[in-house]
Amino acid sequence: MTGVRATEIMVAAASRELCDGEVVVVGIGLPLMACFLARRTHAPRLTSLSEIGVINMDPRDTPVGVADPRNFYRATCRSGFLDVMGLNLHHGNVDVGVLGALEADRFGNINTTLFRDEAGNIRYWNGSAGGNDTASLAKRVILIMRHDKRKLPKTLAHLTSPGFAEGRSRPQLGLRGGGPSRLITDKAVIAFDPQTHRATLVSVHPEVELGDIVASTGFELKIPSGLNVTALPTSEELRLLREEIDPSDLYLGNKEARS
Repeated sequence: MTGVRATEIMVAAASRELCDGEVVVVGIGLPLMACFLARRTHAPRLTSLSEIGVINMDPRDTPVGVADPRNFYRATCRSGFLDVMGLNLHHGNVDVGVLGALEADRFGNINTTLFRDEAGNIRYWNGSAGGNDTASLAKRVILIMRHDKRKLPKTLAHLTSPGFAEGRSRPQLGLRGGGPSRLITDKAVIAFDPQTHRATLVSVHPEVELGDIVASTGFELKIPSGLNVTALPTSEELRLLREEIDPSDLYLGNKEARS
């Protein structure tokens, strides 16, 4: 992966899951970067919604949070939670939710509430915000997160937002949304089996060994034969990410080193 960071591969892979004309509720960080990249490349008619009511934001400077005024720049609309959560999500108008997570399990259930260390100490995080509504009601959900055993455990420390619970279908759970579609990490792209709803490996990022993925996952992955290699970002995607979308390296750089 010479010259390309894992974060850039993650964002490019997530952006390719978004289709032109779709309505997307997007979280801050890498999810937002993926949405911006999709709209600048293959999905110019994508509609992006922030949970606080900002629609089609196009910031000149990278925002640090959903309420950062920079996130409102060139937006087509600034309204509020009720418009996004009520008039869009609850009315079934949202095609995709793109979310980050503190933890995710083999059925795509999400924890964004608390972390419990080996000694049993608990550290609280942001909680649900709009995540539960998005995970419950969007027609499909894409998760973007780091890949290690602590973040992909067999059992969540707390269930904040539902995936497929213990392998049950969404109608069985009383949820209208389609549930998790993709889990994109810094090592691989993972889908969820249509019958069992369990995590299934789709592709491995360049120069990442399958053994490393298995060792870094706290639950058993379904591994099909003939695995694909995740496509690297194109030169134009890299230019957009580095020069226009996140030139300050707020999300794409962070602690990631070029590999």
